[in-house]
Amino acid sequence: MGLAPTTSTTLMLALGDALAIALMERKGFSADQYRDLHPGGALGRALIRVSDIMHSGTSLPLVSMDTTMRDVLITMTAGGFGVAGVVDGSDALAGIITDGDLRRHMQPELLDRKAREIMTSNPKTVVPEMLAAEALAYMNNSTPKVTCLFVVDGNDALRRPVGILHVHDCLRAGLR
Repeated sequence: MGLAPTTSTTLMLALGDALAIALMERKGFSADQYRDLHPGGALGRALIRVSDIMHSGTSLPLVSMDTTMRDVLITMTAGGFGVAGVVDGSDALAGIITDGDLRRHMQPELLDRKAREIMTSNPKTVVPEMLAAEALAYMNNSTPKVTCLFVVDGNDALRRPVGILHVHDCLRAGLR
């Protein structure tokens, strides 16, 4: 008929894909292995975990329930995230203080109040194993909007903070 062999080339592409999938399943090839082999590509970036880009250790802006707001402001400023996490006596995340909380509680005696009086209880959190793209979508879809999430130990019922993730961390990683 003088036509290009479109059916046979399409069939060969489908057969090649089927073979590749069968081999990946047989070898136990995981998404994490794919991410490690293709870190610069869009598909590799989509598999980045929160633990890969979160801030941890001494950079966590954490205060106790009885910290005065004067000291909370110092911690928030030093952290550079615009938030401070409030931990209870067992180091579990009890609340969060944001710039918005400061504006809502703006009064002359604000600096003398305690973190427990100003904090928003039960803040939105993520776990280190979560895909960073999912965490970014969670931030974007939250009401009210959030730009920072505390990362809590997913294996710990107490919700101890192990990191913090800012929307800018996700954008720097190439997530959209």
